[in-house]
Amino acid sequence: MNLDQQVDQACADPDIARAAALIADPSRARILKALCDGRAIPATVLAAEARVSPATASAHLAKLVDAGLVTVRREGRNRYYELASTDVAAALEALAVISPPLPVTSLRQSRHVDGLRRSRTCYDHVAGMLGVGLMRALLDAQLLTGHNGVHPSTRAGRDRPASYGRDVRYEVTARGRSELRQFGVDLDGLPPRRPVTRYCVDWSERRQHHLAGALGAAMTHRLFDLGWVRPGRSPRVIQVTPSGVDGLERTFAMDVSSWREQVTGPPLLAAAR
Repeated sequence: MNLDQQVDQACADPDIARAAALIADPSRARILKALCDGRAIPATVLAAEARVSPATASAHLAKLVDAGLVTVRREGRNRYYELASTDVAAALEALAVISPPLPVTSLRQSRHVDGLRRSRTCYDHVAGMLGVGLMRALLDAQLLTGHNGVHPSTRAGRDRPASYGRDVRYEVTARGRSELRQFGVDLDGLPPRRPVTRYCVDWSERRQHHLAGALGAAMTHRLFDLGWVRPGRSPRVIQVTPSGVDGLERTFAMDVSSWREQVTGPPLLAAAR
């Protein structure tokens, strides 16, 4: 390919229709949603998530890999699939905002939806009530500075729900660097090519930000390492553990009342135990 061809290709309009057609298939959409938690997942598990046979799932995955939405790696006899980039995850989150909700026809579905709103992964960082609550705590403690964490209903600039924000710039304070190091996250050890303090406008907590970027990913890994959160029973849902309730409150002065009730029961019931 000569230089002119490279320039033409770089400047060409994006083929939105192709990407949209791939995502429009219900089975492929389920596969992509399952991959939005940032894990590499084997094809057999993705087939179960998509509710199709392994052969059909393999055909769908081949199309997603060919389109650059998903990558694959081999480990022995198994193939593990994951989203190609955080941009793919952000695009899927943005589509969730403009998509009508699927009808909830069972208690299991209802619990899944509630779980997503409470605490979920947004690719490699936490989102939902947990994500915005943690962001709020970091701002209140002046570990982060730059904005109040709320998405304005007017004059929002370029920011849109469920996508990376660009209107404001958050920075870690000197106090924040020190306290995050004590928590187990050293900013000097974060990937140098990735922005430290990106944020997303949360799609379920519509007017609030949650922390993304290298710091958001590092804090999420640390939460899992400490056992403060653990994977839920359905894709992307995570659960705050009893030690996590205590740790988040003690370390970040975070409001954990809703999670404390979840792990101990309502006050009257807890008192009766």
